[in-house]
Amino acid sequence: MPRNRLALATALALLAAPALSACGSSTASDAKEVTVYSADGLKGENGDGWYDKVFADFTRQTGIKVKYVEGGSGEMVQRAVREKSNPQADVLVTLPPFIQQADAKGLLQKYEVKDSDQVSGADKAADGTWISVVDNYFCFVYDKKKLKQAPKTWAELLDPAYKNKLQYSTPGVAGDGTAVLIKAVHDFGGKEQALAYLKKLQANNVGPSASTGKLAPKVDKGELLVANGDVQMNYAQSKTMPGLGIWFPAGQDGKPSTFALPYAAGLVTKAPHSANGRKLLDFMLARTQQQEVSAIGGGFSARQDVKPTDANAIALTKLMDGVDFFEPDWTDIDKNLTSYVEDWKSATGS
Repeated sequence: MPRNRLALATALALLAAPALSACGSSTASDAKEVTVYSADGLKGENGDGWYDKVFADFTRQTGIKVKYVEGGSGEMVQRAVREKSNPQADVLVTLPPFIQQADAKGLLQKYEVKDSDQVSGADKAADGTWISVVDNYFCFVYDKKKLKQAPKTWAELLDPAYKNKLQYSTPGVAGDGTAVLIKAVHDFGGKEQALAYLKKLQANNVGPSASTGKLAPKVDKGELLVANGDVQMNYAQSKTMPGLGIWFPAGQDGKPSTFALPYAAGLVTKAPHSANGRKLLDFMLARTQQQEVSAIGGGFSARQDVKPTDANAIALTKLMDGVDFFEPDWTDIDKNLTSYVEDWKSATGS
C-alpha cells in the first residue's frame, strides 16, 4: 500500500477506535453526572444552603457531579417542555401547581423513591411521578427596619404608603407568584373578587419579577416594604438579611393563614442519566439529609418520621404558631392554571 494511503488508513482507524469503544463501554447513563432543574430557594447565596450540602455530600459519596440549573417553577417546566424531544435534565424540582403541570405534560416518569412511604399522601403523586423533598409554606416578607410591625391584612397593602414599595413575583412564571393568586382567591372567596383586589393593588406594585428569590434582598435593603415569598427561602435568607420579617395575610375571618408549597421532585422522562437521577432522589429523601432540612435549609422535613429539634426547627414551629392552614384544590388549579393566569394579566394589565 502506498505510504500516503497507509497513513490515511491508520488515521481513520485511530479515529474510529475511541468511537467504537464509546459505543461499546460507556453510555450517557453511565456518566458520573446528574442535572437538576430546580425552583430557587434551596441553594444558598453564599454556598451554605441545603442543596449545597446535599449535592456536595452526594458527590463525595457517589462520585457523581451535580449540574444545577435554577429559575422560577414555571420557567423550569417550560424549559423542560422545550427539551422534551431531547431531555437535558434528570431531576425536576418545582413548587405546586407546576409539579402537577409537569406530570400532566408527560415530563415525569414513575419512580418509587426509597422511604417514600414516610411522606404523607398529600405530598406525593399517587402514581409515583413526584414526591416532596422539602416541605414549605406560602408567606409574605416585610422590612422590619421601616415598619414597626408586619401588615395584617390585604387591605393594608392598598395604602398609598406602599406605592412602588411592593412587589410580587409573576403568576404563571414563579411558583410563589402563582401562590399569591391562589391565596387571594381563597381569602376573598373567589376568583373574581381576588382579581378585583389585585387590580387595585397594581397601583402600588413595582412590576413583574420572574424570580421570587430576588425580592427579599430588595426588602432587606429598604427598596421594598413588602414582597411575597415562602417560609423556607425567606427564613434561610433572614440569617444574613436582618431587615427581613415574615408574615401571613389574614383572610376574611381575620386569622392569618397559609398553605403548603413543598419543593416536589420527579425523575424526568427519558432522563439522560436516569440511574443517577434515581440515586439523587433517594439521597435527598434519606433520613440524614432530611434531618438537615431545618438546621441547614430553614425548611421542614418531608418525612413524617423525622422530628428535628435544632434551633431552626424550634423557631419555625414558633413562627407557624397561630397560623391556619388550608389545602387548595390542586386538581382544579392545574386544570385551569392557564385561564387563571390570563385573567390575572387582563385584570392587572400585566
